Amino acid sequence: MKIARLLHDNYETYGFVKGDRVATKDEITYLTGVPIPQNIKDFLFDGWYDEIKNKINNLSYRENISKYKLLSPIPNPNKIICLAFNYRDHAEEQQLQAPEDPVMVIKPRTALNSTESDIVCPDFVSQLDYEVELAVIIGKNCKNISVEDATSAVFGYMIFNDVSARDIQFKDKQFTRGKGFDSFAPCGPWITTADEIQDAQNLKLTTKINGELRQNSSTSKMFIKIPEIVSKISKVMTLEKGDIIATGTPAGVMLNNPNAVFLKDGDKIEMEIEGLGILNNRIKFVRSD
Repeated sequence: MKIARLLHDNYETYGFVKGDRVATKDEITYLTGVPIPQNIKDFLFDGWYDEIKNKINNLSYRENISKYKLLSPIPNPNKIICLAFNYRDHAEEQQLQAPEDPVMVIKPRTALNSTESDIVCPDFVSQLDYEVELAVIIGKNCKNISVEDATSAVFGYMIFNDVSARDIQFKDKQFTRGKGFDSFAPCGPWITTADEIQDAQNLKLTTKINGELRQNSSTSKMFIKIPEIVSKISKVMTLEKGDIIATGTPAGVMLNNPNAVFLKDGDKIEMEIEGLGILNNRIKFVRSD
C-alpha cells in the first residue's frame, strides 16, 4: 500500500494512493467502520493500519490526488539517519573504500521537505549537491535487533534526497551543518509498505537534473544491506517508530567530480526509485541577510 500525507485548504489528512486516485482518512473510516486516528504516526505505528488491512478492498478511491498537496510522509520523526559511502561505486568515485560499519549523519527534522516543493538554499552556499537514496521507515522500537529479525522492524520505504552543501561540508570537515539546512531533506512522495516491495535490494534508482540523467544505479549495489544496516544502527541507538534511515547514494554526485556542475537557482530535480514513485523539487537560492 502507498500511504500519503495530504493537505487541502489548510486541512491536513492522509490516505491510500492507487494510481492518480486517493482514499482519504474520512473515506477509510466511513467504508471500513474503523475510527482511525487523525495523526498519521498513530495510524501507521499503533496498530490501526494492521486492523484495517483486510478491509482495504472495500475502498473506492473517490478523489483525484491532484486535489492535494503531498506533504513529507512522516511529520516529526525522532531521528533522520543518513549513511555515507554505502555504495561501493560512490565510495570509489570519492577515492575511498566502502566502510564495514555504517558511517552515520543525523539530519534535523526541520530539514524535512516534500515533493513539488522548493529546496531553499541561502546564497552563501556555492556547491549545492544532490543524493538520491532509498529511505527505510522503522515500524517498531528496537534495540540490538539481529540481522535475521531486522526486516520485521521495517514498515516501508520512500525516496529521500540527502541535499548537501559541499563547500560547507569541506570547510567544517564533518557533515552536520552542510546537510542540516531547512528543506534539505525532501522525501516521499508517499510511504510504500514493505509488503508491496518484492526485493528492496534490487530497485532501480535515478536522478535527473533539468532532464539530464546524473545518477543511474540499483539498490543491489549497496555495500551494507538493509537488514545489516538496521541491526548495526540498533546496536548504537534505539530505533523508534517513525525513524527514517536513508541508506546511502550511488555514484554520480558532484562531490569531487572534476567536471562538477553544482545545483543552481531554478534547477529541477527528478528522483525516481522503482516501485516508489517520483520525487520532484526545484532549487531556490535566497539572500541570507
